[in-house]
Amino acid sequence: MTLTTMLGIVLARKFGLSIKLLARAETKSFGSGRVRHVVLRIVATTAVIEFAAAVLLFLRFLLHYHYSPGQAVAHAVFHSVSAFNNAGFALYTLNVMDFNEDPFILLPLAGCVILGGLGFPVLYELRHHLRLPRMWSMNTRLVLLATPVLLIGGTIFIAVLEWSNPGTLGPQPVGSKILNAFFQSTIARTAGFNSLDIAQMHPVSWLGMDVLMFIGGGPAGTAGGLKVTTFGVLFFIAWTEIRGGAAVPVLGKQLSRSVQREAITLVVLAMGAVIAGTMLLMLSDIALGLDRALFEVVSAFATVGLSTGITASLSPFAQVVLICLMFLGRLGPVTVATALAVGRQPRAYELPKERPLIG
Repeated sequence: MTLTTMLGIVLARKFGLSIKLLARAETKSFGSGRVRHVVLRIVATTAVIEFAAAVLLFLRFLLHYHYSPGQAVAHAVFHSVSAFNNAGFALYTLNVMDFNEDPFILLPLAGCVILGGLGFPVLYELRHHLRLPRMWSMNTRLVLLATPVLLIGGTIFIAVLEWSNPGTLGPQPVGSKILNAFFQSTIARTAGFNSLDIAQMHPVSWLGMDVLMFIGGGPAGTAGGLKVTTFGVLFFIAWTEIRGGAAVPVLGKQLSRSVQREAITLVVLAMGAVIAGTMLLMLSDIALGLDRALFEVVSAFATVGLSTGITASLSPFAQVVLICLMFLGRLGPVTVATALAVGRQPRAYELPKERPLIG
């Protein structure tokens, strides 16, 4: 939608109300009159971040790895764009495993992934109100609270489980172990780079990465997954219920009931898709274990791109299942469900209320 709006701005100098509304929905902006401004900000932000990362990577490729200037530019730009857009494609057979002890390669990539995963609304607010946290929206507060928790928690989790694993962190010095644990924790947030051999990781590490992939990054950004705000909302709903409250307070503000329903619906539909996809993969190959099948399905649904190495050996049916999950995960299960429900007449009456026993 950003590209469509940009074409309207550049070619026609104007665009219709329908495009404005679609772009507003995609960028999570407020007011159709600001769509042009928001879209231009998105393009400028993307260009600045990708250019800065490309410069750092270019200097490293040129000065340390002695690439030719042309090759250094090509590799720097490709990996910068791939990282910021949470794509995870690399130009090397082993992805970025050859650079697993080089912080000057891994950290710029991780930085791009994090910034892209924060979401453009958060970047926009930080640019204007960095020193005024009281002016941050609930969305920005949730993203900035959840992101470091997941990054640090994921780093500790992977480091503890893989510290002595001879196939991953075991042979590396301490500094590289911490670097790669942080990088892989960052990447599990929906950008499929890998500096470690995923196939050699402990199954419990896969399960932990399943959780990180499923959660994903911030909304209205380049990350996939169900978004950290969705799970932040669910956490505060549960916390309020445990404390016996009625309205759900979230970081100094009250949560809308419609948002509560939306978050619960999204998680239920997503879990259904993941469970169904895992079952279909295991039915297509009876020798495929639950841990590998689940990892593959969550990675596809969250549009991450990580794999334990089984993708190429899957049956055509299983690969089609993964393709469908990628498509569903990128569109969003709520969007798909809403599209399927279009045309149904709303009820003109309300049913009597009743409270079933829960738990």
